[in-house]
Amino acid sequence: MHRFDFSGDTTAAISSAWGRLLKTPVVRGNGSWVHDIEGRSYLDFTSGIGVTATGHCHPAVVQAVQQQASELLFGQMNCMLPDKTVEYSRALRDVTPEPIETFFFSNSGSEAIEGAVKLAKVATGRPNVIAFQGGFHGRTAMAMALTSSKGIYREGYQPLPSGVFFSSFPHALGDQRESEVAIENSLADLERLLKTQSMPSETAAMLIEPVLGEGGYLPVPPGFLRGLREICDRTGILLIVDEIQSGFARSGSMWAHEPSGIQPDILVMAKGIASGLPMSAIGASKDLMSRWRPGSHGGTYGGGSPLAMAAALATLNVIHDENLIENANREGAYLSACLRDALSCSPHQTDVRGPGLMIGVEFNNETGPDQGFVSALQHECLDRGLMLLTCGIGSNVIRWIPPVNVVRKDIDTALDIFECSINSVMERKDSAMLSA
Repeated sequence: MHRFDFSGDTTAAISSAWGRLLKTPVVRGNGSWVHDIEGRSYLDFTSGIGVTATGHCHPAVVQAVQQQASELLFGQMNCMLPDKTVEYSRALRDVTPEPIETFFFSNSGSEAIEGAVKLAKVATGRPNVIAFQGGFHGRTAMAMALTSSKGIYREGYQPLPSGVFFSSFPHALGDQRESEVAIENSLADLERLLKTQSMPSETAAMLIEPVLGEGGYLPVPPGFLRGLREICDRTGILLIVDEIQSGFARSGSMWAHEPSGIQPDILVMAKGIASGLPMSAIGASKDLMSRWRPGSHGGTYGGGSPLAMAAALATLNVIHDENLIENANREGAYLSACLRDALSCSPHQTDVRGPGLMIGVEFNNETGPDQGFVSALQHECLDRGLMLLTCGIGSNVIRWIPPVNVVRKDIDTALDIFECSINSVMERKDSAMLSA
C-alpha cells in the first residue's frame, strides 16, 4: 500500500478557504478524543462544530453504517425509495414537536435553510424573509444573505439575494438575560420593521436560531420566541426555527426552543443528526409540505443516502438508550458551574451561558471584547491537548461543544487544561507588561 509522506507541506493540495485549528492530519477518533499522525491525542470539545454528537465512532453508529454499506449504498429519491429513509422519517416524526410531521432530507445545514426559505415562499406566495442580528444560517447564497454573525461570511460576495431584512436580537448578559426591556425593545423593532420595510403581506417567514451559534452562543429569551410566535400567528408569517447546531439533545432538550413552549412552522435540522455523516432535514406539517409540487425542489443526494439514514437512526437510538438529554443537562450544569468557579477571580468581565452542552464563555476587558486574550487562550489549550472553538461578533467567546455523551472524567481533564492555559496566558501577559 502506498504511504503518504506527511513530513512536508500537508496542505499543499487543499484549498486555503478552510481555516484550521489543528494542523497535523488526524488518523482516528474515539469518544471525545482524536489522535493525529504524530501519535498525539487531543480532547475534542469542538465535536466538528456540534456534528459528532455521540462522539467519534460510536460503536452503534459504526455498526449501523457498516451493515447498511453491505446492503444499499445509494438510492436516488426520484428513482427509488430507500427503506431506511422511510424508517428514519417515522422515527424522526416521533421526536419532533407538533405540527412537524413530514420531512425533506438533504446534505447540509445551508442546503436545508435554502429549502426552508423556498418552502415558505411557495407556501405563502410572499417574497421576503426576516432574520435576526447575529444569526448564522450558512454559506450558500440565500443562507449567506440571512447571516449577520460576522462580516467575513459575506465580504466579497455582495450583492447577495434580495428580500432579506434584519431585526434586532434581544442581547443581554448575565443577570439581565431574561430582561423584559431587551425583549420588549426587540419586539418593538420587529413591529416597526413590519410597518416600514417589509409589510406582513410581503413577508413569507421569520428565521431564528434558538441559541445563536457563530453569533456568540447567546440563548434567545423564551419570552422573545413567544413574542415572535404571536406576531407570526397574527400576520400569517411562517416561523422557521434553525436547530442546526442546537438540536438533537445538545441543549439539554431534544430541541432548544422547547422550553419556550412555542411551535415552529418549519424546523431545520443538521449537524448532530447523523453523528458525522452529511445530512440535514426540513420538517413541517403535512399540509405545509404539500405546497411543494413534485419536482419543484430536489437534489441528487437529498434523502437518497441510506448510509446517512442508518447513522441518523442509530443516533436517535443512542440519544434514547443512553439518556443523552439527561446527560447534557447534568454534565452541562456541572461544566458551567466549574467554569464560573474557575473564572470567579478573573480580571476579565466574563459571562458563562448556554443551555446543556452548548456553553459560551465571553471575555471582555475594560475597553470591550478581548479578542487577543481569547485567541491566545484557544491556542494555549490546543498546545496542551484541548480543542476549543471561538465565536461572537468580537471573536471573544470560547465555545464548549463536547459530545452530548461526554463523561465527567473528560470534562475534568478539559477544565484542568483550561485553567492551566488561562494562568499561562495571564503570566505571559504580565511578564510582557513588566518588560515593557
